[in-house]
Amino acid sequence: MDHTQTHTDSVLERVLAGSASYFAGAAQRHARNRIYRTTLAELSALSDREIADLGLSRPDFRNIAWEAAVARTMR
Repeated sequence: MDHTQTHTDSVLERVLAGSASYFAGAAQRHARNRIYRTTLAELSALSDREIADLGLSRPDFRNIAWEAAVARTMR
């Protein structure tokens, strides 16, 4: 194998590795956002009484949903 072929293989390997990393990150972001939206919708569906029983307030929902999404996708 000549030097040109080795260099081309090296560039191709780096491009493929970079693409795989990009798509893995995109898949993780998609999963995290799906969990966030689902969690936020579930919290928003709670009645005021249920929210009070849990010791929460509606302004907290976005932070709670985000923390849940991040925790679930960091596994």
